[in-house]
Amino acid sequence: MEELSFPADQGISPIAVSEPFELFSKEAVKHMRNEVLSDEVWDNCRFSSSIAACQLRGMSPKYAKFVYDAWTNPETLRIVSEVAGIDLIPNMEYEIAHINISVHNGEDNKESAPVVNWHKDSYPFVCVLMLSDATEMKGGETGLKTGTGELMKIRGPQMGSAVVLQGRYISHIAFPSTNCRERITLVTSFRAKEPTVPDDSVLTTVRCISDLNELYSQWTEYRVEIVEERCKRLVKQVRERKRVGRDFDVAAVKNELEELKKLLDQTSGEIIDEVKEKEKVSEQEIEEEGVSRKRARHN
Repeated sequence: MEELSFPADQGISPIAVSEPFELFSKEAVKHMRNEVLSDEVWDNCRFSSSIAACQLRGMSPKYAKFVYDAWTNPETLRIVSEVAGIDLIPNMEYEIAHINISVHNGEDNKESAPVVNWHKDSYPFVCVLMLSDATEMKGGETGLKTGTGELMKIRGPQMGSAVVLQGRYISHIAFPSTNCRERITLVTSFRAKEPTVPDDSVLTTVRCISDLNELYSQWTEYRVEIVEERCKRLVKQVRERKRVGRDFDVAAVKNELEELKKLLDQTSGEIIDEVKEKEKVSEQEIEEEGVSRKRARHN
């Protein structure tokens, strides 16, 4: 992170991004492709947004059991954590195997636009796995904006290779590629395994491309479990200090309680009632239209 001109305390790890490294065999990638590109996934898990034209989400583990097993395997987690410089676990099941798809534009095998436009991720770390044959691919790099606003390019991975990126804190883009028929990447999001590591995950980039019943359920579950574990540790510490005759640590307890309140408030803030939000927008549009008409009459 410091080499990219970011503050030393920004993010949850000093590692910003990795070079591509081999993570899965071609046989494993073949199994993943068969699952994530199945008719069931295509019919039930397809979304699009301003960030990317074609995305597949939420297929794991219901429609993609091999994919789920591969990304929750202890050896996979060990490797990804080692590269990231911090112990990581998948953020939640819904974010295991988010698929970005781009196909060539015409006979020249050239993508017409970035696979994924400039954005920051909703979660601390992502691991981006290439599912396409990129042997002849030109371009297709991941572009990063450094802390000084300069552009840095990371070469695109080959099939079965991956890149680990602390994408919550770094704006990035997947540049178009040439000389390829397709570019399909699998993205799995991660968070710190240790519950006391600050978790400033949001749902900004994923809320509009998700089954909100599933997303909000898993979001609430994992965030409250973090609070639950931290509450257990706090109670244990208070009991232990009392047992050995130490004074109650007012500052430490109040600080932890404040942190827990902030975590719960932020968790609640990301859960938005879509119907009410649309009603609010409609009311605002009506109000703004009324103001515009009044101004027009006065003019």
